[in-house]
Amino acid sequence: MDWDKLRIFHAVADAGSLTHAGDKLNLSQSAVSRQIRGLEESLNATLFHRHARGLILTEQGELLFDATTAMNKRLDTASARIRDSEEEVFGDLRVTTTIGFGTLWLAPRLVKLYEQYPDLRVDLMLEERVLDLPMREADVAIRMKEPSQADLIRKRLMTVKMQLFATQAYLDANDTPETLEDLIEHRLICQNVNSAQVGAGSSLVQHLLTYEVRSLLTVNNYFGVLQGVLQDLGLGILPDYVSLDDPRLIRVLPEIESADVPVFLAYPEELRQSKRIAAFRDFVQEEIIAYRKMLRQKENPQGMQ
Repeated sequence: MDWDKLRIFHAVADAGSLTHAGDKLNLSQSAVSRQIRGLEESLNATLFHRHARGLILTEQGELLFDATTAMNKRLDTASARIRDSEEEVFGDLRVTTTIGFGTLWLAPRLVKLYEQYPDLRVDLMLEERVLDLPMREADVAIRMKEPSQADLIRKRLMTVKMQLFATQAYLDANDTPETLEDLIEHRLICQNVNSAQVGAGSSLVQHLLTYEVRSLLTVNNYFGVLQGVLQDLGLGILPDYVSLDDPRLIRVLPEIESADVPVFLAYPEELRQSKRIAAFRDFVQEEIIAYRKMLRQKENPQGMQ
């Protein structure tokens, strides 16, 4: 349907006169009349009764006028929100990240984002596949490596290490390993070496598997590894940040850890001015600062007093 004809129809119906509508639209009466006739022909319906005192809507015309009135209200609302968008943050935001980081670090912290921006609608897409940000498969990504796609704004957030954890109940029942050689008496819980994961994590898993552990549980994401550890099934290879949020996790064999894994936030260049992106970016950075402070307190509790 021709949007321009609908705009003219709405003005005529509102004014009740071709002349008054033409004055408002800066169009001649004949031009307005042609547009109305064209709209009526396209709908195969009469929209106005012509009277000496002006135009009166037919039943079909009233239906269409109700629709155009609703459209105008929605457009006015959208225009007002766009004008106010420098101060307000609202609307849809599609965030992609890995299953592990999304479930173990990001999702538990989103309550703080919604406290600040209750009108935001976040679509959290958790998968190991790298979505195409320039093609707008997502608006913003948090990844465990620097993005290789062009035309992306990227920021390094922090580094993560994969470490070995267990629960106290498991250690009480199976003894705490003191050396790498002791691993052969324990069950190892880790990601499958063939599953999608960061290279540093995969290298650590391959190294530990050379010790021919007694029993093994492999999962295709870190959330599953964590659940296995919390059920006292064995020693699990997990990102270091998990232990800050869950005091049930006890680090085992502190000398075992992966190389640094960089965590990057990235979004398309065309979203540089997006208030939603800026709000999410600032929120994540604030949470990273809080995370680093907690990490320092845990590593050096005396020095923070």
